[in-house]
Order: sequence, then C-alpha cells, then structure tokens
Amino acid sequence: MDEILNKIAKDILGLDTLETRKSDSLDFKEVAVWQIKKALEAAFEAGEAEEERQVEERRLDSPN
Repeated sequence: MDEILNKIAKDILGLDTLETRKSDSLDFKEVAVWQIKKALEAAFEAGEAEEERQVEERRLDSPN
C-alpha cells in the first residue's frame, strides 16, 4: 500500500516523498484543494481495488 500512496503523492500532489525530513521547507507544501480531492479519490479507488482483489482471492481459495 505504501507504494500506491507514494505514487499518488508524487503524481498528483507533486511530493518527492511522504517521509518526514525534519525541515519545514521540505515537509510542508502548498497544495490546491482539487489536487487533494483527486489524491483522496485515487487512494479510495486503490483501496476498493485491493478489497475486490482480496474478496476474489478468498472466493478462489474457498473449497466449493
């Protein structure tokens, strides 16, 4: 999941990393609300896709 969040942060929010670097100029960025909305939507969709994958995996593993 970290890989997905890092990709969203980079591609949508323009952040180099989600790691704390203990520097205000590196750790605080100005981001437009529409970018935040797009990032949240992407994270939600990624979570839904992961949930669907897990459900399908359990279905395939079920002895029916």
